[in-house]
Parts: sequence; C-alpha cells; structure tokens
Amino acid sequence: MSTTQIPSDHEATVEQLEQEGDVAADFIEGLLDIADLDGDLALDVRNGRAYVSVEAEDADSLRVLGDPETVQAVQELTRLAVQNQTGRFSRLILDIAGSRDARQQELSRLVDRAVARLDDGASQASLPAMSSYERKLVHDIVAERGLMSESYGEGADRHTVIRRA
Repeated sequence: MSTTQIPSDHEATVEQLEQEGDVAADFIEGLLDIADLDGDLALDVRNGRAYVSVEAEDADSLRVLGDPETVQAVQELTRLAVQNQTGRFSRLILDIAGSRDARQQELSRLVDRAVARLDDGASQASLPAMSSYERKLVHDIVAERGLMSESYGEGADRHTVIRRA
C-alpha cells in the first residue's frame, strides 16, 4: 500500500484529512458492529483536522461510549488505526453523542471558576492537566474573554495557566 507524504510544512492536505476520516469511519463502524450499537457517522474537515461524529436517534444507545474518558480512549484507538492504515500521524477528533460539546461547556465553566479566582485577587489561575485539544479549546475561551493563557508542563502533566492581559 502506498502512502501519501505530508507536505513539508507538516500540515495535512484536505484530501489526506478526508482519507483519515474515511479510515476512521470504517474503524468506528467496526467497533459499533462488535458492540452491537447503532450509530450514524458524519465526517468533516476543519481547522486542519478530520472530525468524526457518531450520533444515534436513541441517545441512550451511545451513552456508554459518550463518557469523556471512553471517547478519549476510542479516539486514541481510532488515531492508531488511521496511522496504521495511512502511515501518517493523525490528529483526528472524535465526538460521540455530543461529548465534545458537553466537554467544551465543562471547560467553559472551568475557565469561569479560574476567572473568579483572578477576580478575587489571584495573579494567575492554573487549570488541571488536559489533552492538547482541550487546552486549545481553553486558550480559545480565554482569548474570547480578553485574558491570556499559556500551557506549561510536559506530557500528561501539561496544563493551562490563565492571567489577566
């Protein structure tokens, strides 16, 4: 099997991201079949990433997979499956039963609590360690609120610190 090379600037092309989405969808469909779960898949490419969403008419049918830790684990397995098939590192984002929207709302509340600490006189507020995708969401939320944020730490300990601009 031939693989497409990543351009020199390390950004995947739209065609490569669409391929990632197709490979991911095949993998996830296999997982759903094994678990005897029904789900509809939607593929999208935005912000330099492939996005795969799994939804079901009966929201309860995907509840067990919609747990944030489970979504993270399935996302990592899916990324590995994509990498194995394409030969390229994948930054694919997986959403199961609206889990990403729910997590973004949680992160927004977390930022609200951090801003309250700043309002109470703290010079900075540290958030717990989180994935690079979640830190990016936090940075976006913080910027929208006119504050500054930076990531510190390494690996699983990498976290965001919020300050006044």
